[in-house]
Amino acid sequence: MLLGFFMNEKLQELCKKASEIILSFPKNTRIRVVSHYDADGMTSATIISKALYRVGYDFHTTLMRNPFDKGLERVSKEDNKLIIFLDMGSGMINTIEKMNCKCIIVDHHQVIKEKTTENVFQINANLCDINGNYEACGATLSYSLAKSLNADNTDLAVYALAGAIGDKQYIGGIRGYNKSVFDEALKNGVVKEFIGLKINKGYLFDALYQSVDPYYSGISGDEKGILEIFKILKYDKDVKIENLDNDELKKLQSYLMLKLIKKDLETNILDTVIRDRYHSDSLGFEMERFADLLDSCGKGGNRGLGLALCMGDKKSLDDALKHEKEYKGKIMKELINLDKNGAEEKNSIRYFFSNESSLGGVIGGIAMNFIFDREKPLISMVRNDDELHVSCRGTQYLVKKGLDLGFAMNQAANKLGGRGGGHAIASGATIDLKHEEEFLKIVDKIISKQIKE
Repeated sequence: MLLGFFMNEKLQELCKKASEIILSFPKNTRIRVVSHYDADGMTSATIISKALYRVGYDFHTTLMRNPFDKGLERVSKEDNKLIIFLDMGSGMINTIEKMNCKCIIVDHHQVIKEKTTENVFQINANLCDINGNYEACGATLSYSLAKSLNADNTDLAVYALAGAIGDKQYIGGIRGYNKSVFDEALKNGVVKEFIGLKINKGYLFDALYQSVDPYYSGISGDEKGILEIFKILKYDKDVKIENLDNDELKKLQSYLMLKLIKKDLETNILDTVIRDRYHSDSLGFEMERFADLLDSCGKGGNRGLGLALCMGDKKSLDDALKHEKEYKGKIMKELINLDKNGAEEKNSIRYFFSNESSLGGVIGGIAMNFIFDREKPLISMVRNDDELHVSCRGTQYLVKKGLDLGFAMNQAANKLGGRGGGHAIASGATIDLKHEEEFLKIVDKIISKQIKE
């Protein structure tokens, strides 16, 4: 159970000023909302879009994927009075400062610079002594701004929770500002807390076959492996999760946990499989299940569908579920390949080539947690025309040893005329394809130095 309450006066002060900026515009102003396209970005956009509507503003919301250059160029040509950037922006300050209108940034990624030009107002967790890697995400910060606009927006906490969980900020335990949002949501009855295994409802065979996070080696995507489990546990092939009694469910949980323990996973990753979970009656979802569904829409190429679902369009659910199945199928194929064939290695990094840039980071994160050991960060690379799109993932263990992937990506990409940045534990970059090998050498050198020091 979460206890305590985390207050941050600096964040409250910034959100109050941002709300004053918003409310200074006439109610006939259409406010532009630009957010990232993953679960955290999508829920951030939902929180602010709903909050703006409730105080009387029209809005135009767009979800963008990284790299943002072309998207921001299109936005810069629009006739906007106010743009609110969510779960992004701090890494593109120089570009945003050139916008010909007032801009508000709400972000938790690494800060490029603290002082901005007069037209840009920046709210960043890291400027409020809140660790943006673990203690706040785009959605929980957006929730803080929404409450500054109207204190009655406490029902929007459900989206803030989904965003934090979608950004994997539950790993190692809910903490910092996130913790205060979770506490408040529980106190207000926005969600209900229970302890459970991460597994989708419906046929057990399908749930195990499609399980990509957690990824069970020899079970996920493996029909023979699943039938072997059913034989051992004496389950009927057509059994459904909801039809298992407590003893049968405990046997299943014990078997799956033993499979993961044998892989020598990090304790904080094992702790994520059976843990405190949060169910929303209003959404009809457990929060991680909802975040996974949003992620599949955003990263699977159907951002509008995910946003529609998030905004309350019930008709979108069937399409979202179909889309998720296809999305998970692509991820599963690459995970099985990595499980079987491994990745390329240098002194301090592992890397592999993925088929789609939007999936590389997802696959890398899962493989880092459930397939490879914790000693080296994992980098996914996608060759896209004349560009190389890079996503990299580390572990909390490596971060404690000095790993800072955001710094490594930023430094290496800048040296080669590209762009990079993010968090210490997860980051990305885009560079010219011709610099591929040189980029890997620079990153390997930077990370070797970080970890050794």
